[in-house]
Amino acid sequence: MYRIGHGYDVHKLTQQRPLILGGVNIPHTHGLLGHSDADVLIHAIMDALLGALALGDIGKHFPDTDAQYSGADSMKLLGHVYKLISDMGWHIGNIDATIIAQAPKLAPYIEQMRQNIADTLCCEISVISIKATTEEHLGFTGEKLGISAHAVCILSDTL
Repeated sequence: MYRIGHGYDVHKLTQQRPLILGGVNIPHTHGLLGHSDADVLIHAIMDALLGALALGDIGKHFPDTDAQYSGADSMKLLGHVYKLISDMGWHIGNIDATIIAQAPKLAPYIEQMRQNIADTLCCEISVISIKATTEEHLGFTGEKLGISAHAVCILSDTL
């Protein structure tokens, strides 16, 4: 059996925070505002994984009203989601994600993001796809007000 999930996340850019995407601290003038480290890529991936199994979203599992998640490392939260789905007998088929950001250029960091995610999800890097795009200066991402990410995944109950 296969299950497909989709995730989406967005966070506002601010000068007060580091920019962390895919577990990589990216040099930039702005970072993402959020209760945790605000890693939109990892949040979208977690929502896709949880959604594939109808387990709710990251707000249900890691509420922003809970102080223990203040400043949380999203890669550790992804590890928790992985344990949850693997304990249920599910395996990662593939993940395809897109980061939408006008700046900075993300190409130099994508391979490290892929590796970080593959390591956390105990899968081959070949099943993790990450792309980055701009919105040609349109909308909140194009105006450099925020960054968003979409992710889809396929889970399988067999290897």
